[in-house]
Amino acid sequence: MRSHKKVADSRDFKFSNRSVPTDAVLPHIDYRDVEQAISWLSRAVGFVEHYRYGNPVSGAQMSIGNTWLMLNRARDQNAIPKLLGFGTQSLTVFIEDVEAHFEHAKSSGVAILEDLHETVYGELQYGAEDLDGHHWLFSRHARDVSPEQWGAAVSRTQRS
Repeated sequence: MRSHKKVADSRDFKFSNRSVPTDAVLPHIDYRDVEQAISWLSRAVGFVEHYRYGNPVSGAQMSIGNTWLMLNRARDQNAIPKLLGFGTQSLTVFIEDVEAHFEHAKSSGVAILEDLHETVYGELQYGAEDLDGHHWLFSRHARDVSPEQWGAAVSRTQRS
């Protein structure tokens, strides 16, 4: 029989798991060919492979900085943005040296959707599209701007 230690507040208890990063959103992105996606994400935008599984490869986990993601083989090979003709999501990755990252991506032949620019909300970013049509924003905080300064309405109910 296993004994379980009762924890007074579950927010104070952190699990350790080398397969899943803690305190992060872990998006799962579908690709037609996971091995090609691993290669492209590594070469073109600097992701590093953590692990892969399946034969043929059906999934992988990759990271860049504090950003982690899972790659999955698309069950429906036609259900990727490039073949659907529209984006299914947009992923934002925070990169400290976004200027160098932008130059590397351009020189690697990445399809640039938005040139490097500063947004009204204070981010220096550029937009790109990957080999299966997923949209990516690579961004760095450039200056502090309150949401009201650029036209957003801040909710009266905020997390503490």
